[in-house]
Amino acid sequence: MRKKTFAAAALLAAATLTLSACGSQKADSSTVSSVSQESGSSGPATVLDQPWAKPGLVLTDTHGKKYDLRKETQGHPTLLYFGYTHCPDICPTTMSNIAVAAQKSLTPAQRADLRVVFVTTDPGRDTPATLGSWLKGIDPRFIGLTGDFKTIQTAARSVGIAVEPTTKNKAGQLVSMHGTQVVAFSPKNDGGYVFFNDQATVDDYIKDLPKIVQGAKP
Repeated sequence: MRKKTFAAAALLAAATLTLSACGSQKADSSTVSSVSQESGSSGPATVLDQPWAKPGLVLTDTHGKKYDLRKETQGHPTLLYFGYTHCPDICPTTMSNIAVAAQKSLTPAQRADLRVVFVTTDPGRDTPATLGSWLKGIDPRFIGLTGDFKTIQTAARSVGIAVEPTTKNKAGQLVSMHGTQVVAFSPKNDGGYVFFNDQATVDDYIKDLPKIVQGAKP
């Protein structure tokens, strides 16, 4: 896998223009990753020149309890993704790829240390119970969070991911417009230093997860 160091500020600026509507064939499928590729990067992962600060996000987990992202994941390798459970394609594929890769490439201790956090972009439909049931079918260790949409939107934008309110497409289907990147945070300093785009495969995660859990750049 080839990677290119890319400016975090540029990704943040691009986030306002690069959205994907999961399950909507007519929607713009471009993502932040496409901007990095135009700037000379190739492959499914982009290494940032300066890491993102982990969002100060406090939401509700699948058990209906308050979950403080910074506090609960401090010192743990963390993968953060914004998506929704009604997505028929990108979101479940991304989560499944991570689950399979973690099972294949990490030791039991490393898997226990890894935090995979799925934050819904469609809180109107994604209740704690809905999130819990959906994630249980992928990996019950994954953490699902829901809550106030504006809070979620602000947190996503703080790490260069654009999120818009759920709307109906021309076919009358409800779709959530959101960036499709996975942000990896280091256990050493809790900084988000790697973006995986939606082209990342199981094999890509298998190669990189062992380094991420150790705090090394892929």
